Amino acid sequence: MRKLRRVMLITLAIIVAIPLLFLATTATVNAVATNAEAAEITSYGQLVPVDGKHMNVVVSGQGSETIVLMPGLGTAAPGLDFQPLIQELAAQYRVIAVEPFGTGLSDQTGTARTGSNIAREVHEALQYLEIDRYVLMGHSMAGIYALTYSATYPDEVRAFVGIDTSVPKQPGWNERVPTDAIAVLKDLGITRVLTSITGDPYAGGPYDEKTRRQLNLLTTKNAAAPTLLNEVDNAPTNFEAVSGMTFPKDLPVLLFVRTKNIDVEGWVDLHQRQAASVDKSRMITIDGEHYLHRTHSPLITQATSSFLNTLSSR
Repeated sequence: MRKLRRVMLITLAIIVAIPLLFLATTATVNAVATNAEAAEITSYGQLVPVDGKHMNVVVSGQGSETIVLMPGLGTAAPGLDFQPLIQELAAQYRVIAVEPFGTGLSDQTGTARTGSNIAREVHEALQYLEIDRYVLMGHSMAGIYALTYSATYPDEVRAFVGIDTSVPKQPGWNERVPTDAIAVLKDLGITRVLTSITGDPYAGGPYDEKTRRQLNLLTTKNAAAPTLLNEVDNAPTNFEAVSGMTFPKDLPVLLFVRTKNIDVEGWVDLHQRQAASVDKSRMITIDGEHYLHRTHSPLITQATSSFLNTLSSR
């Protein structure tokens, strides 16, 4: 009997020890790999001073009109992610891809990721570059920030172009994400294990091998970092802040919207109503995934050019 109890205790200890040993191993591997990967990240764009820190911006093209690109929530490296669109737009326009704090090569920050703070910081970067008249083009969550931005700096924004952008009161806007758990999974190395199983999210996309590698390195670096997690935590508050808000009535608005969004009911209708809230607007539906700029950049560029050409001086 005593021997049986001993065997059972040893068996139980082994059962408990195995997952602990696994987690200790994945955490150690993750820490070592993270340090090694940091040395692989290469610079692109230019760093500008914002709020006592450095924000990375990518400036392309030499057109007389400027388009400022703002990313959606969770885009780890906007300057690279927007690359297909930048290449198309830069043939006609000066293009400024802004990497807000916590994304790309920009610094992390302890400043709360509210829409008003993000708008202020992006504006400060543009002021440093002496850019005071531009078209604001944003993807996903940038549609929420753009409402605050255009209301705060109405004399600077000539038009807004949305790429499958979020809209106020869309279904699920107030759902919260367990960011504490995300941070723990990253520190334990579980996120790295899951990523290795699911494969490269950029495979088969419009990026060369070097760019894909950098996108993955920066995703690992930024995806569960404090700044991004704070922005995720603030998402419901940011939606609430623009509840019932519309773009200025005289601001021209062009919206590219994916035809089918199985996650948000009435996606196209929501954008139709937003477009109808301003004097001059156009909505174009596209059969594609959320990151429309990765696969439909020529269409987006052509339609944007056509729309902007119809605008009188504003």
